[in-house]
Amino acid sequence: MEYLIFVVSLGALIYGADFIINESERIALHFNISSFVIGASLVAVGTSLPEMAASMTASYYHKSDMAVANVIGSVIFNISLVLGLVFLVAKKINPKRDLFTKDSAWGLFPVLIFILMIIDGKISRIDGILFLFIMVAYIIFLSSDAKELTNEIDESLKKEKFNWLKSIFLLGIGFVLVVGGADYTIQSASSIARGWGVSEWLISLLLIAFGTSLPELVVSIKAARKGNADMAIGNIIGSNVANFSMVLGSSALINPLVVDVQKNMFDIIAVLTVSVMLVFITANRLYSKSAGIVLLAVLALVLQNSIIAG
Repeated sequence: MEYLIFVVSLGALIYGADFIINESERIALHFNISSFVIGASLVAVGTSLPEMAASMTASYYHKSDMAVANVIGSVIFNISLVLGLVFLVAKKINPKRDLFTKDSAWGLFPVLIFILMIIDGKISRIDGILFLFIMVAYIIFLSSDAKELTNEIDESLKKEKFNWLKSIFLLGIGFVLVVGGADYTIQSASSIARGWGVSEWLISLLLIAFGTSLPELVVSIKAARKGNADMAIGNIIGSNVANFSMVLGSSALINPLVVDVQKNMFDIIAVLTVSVMLVFITANRLYSKSAGIVLLAVLALVLQNSIIAG
């Protein structure tokens, strides 16, 4: 029964986030807010909403391992699985934007800050505030670079007649699904972990992180198949920034997060490794199927070690 609850609640969490993103886009378009602002505030941040809901709920229940592992796992999946598949399915990847010079540091910087923060074994509320400032700085950076960025907004939304009652109703449904889905996801995942005799860290690192990474997977694959490599890779970088800054920051504000660095050293090294790989790929413009295979191979090694260690 717990497995069914986990799958249904995770699905509710993801679909609820989708409702919120779509209705927020409709409201923003109704007020003539630019597509860039919509994209910067909703695409990267919006696709990280499931992670934020899950980690904040875990923090509320004093389950630090689940809150932190969800973020680490999501970033690992975003780079190794999502980016790896993007390289494999895209016919040609030739980003117009200099992703190394302008964006790659943002994919690595929050990870380094995270590692420095957990040296003392916890992420305090002050650390959480600092993480949120990093997210604000990232949005300001994107805003200053707005002319060079393109963001994908569902064209069908622009053609629809705006209806306040419908948008508010769907927003309400979205928030109910997100909040309720996150709560049941965390509770059922904890029960599954106890039943399997494995740690809540492992369940969050693999099952919850994979599930909450599905929005990034869908958005990036869709963009890659349309030939919009800038958006596909940019969404991954932006989502990773949001995961470490917004998700961990918000979770730490609810309750300080305790991190067993020694016990979870492999996963911490793994998230640093894939983040460095992302910088290396953008620096050398290795946007190829070979790079995709290497990223998926790294994911296989991470999964193998996690399952054996768990």
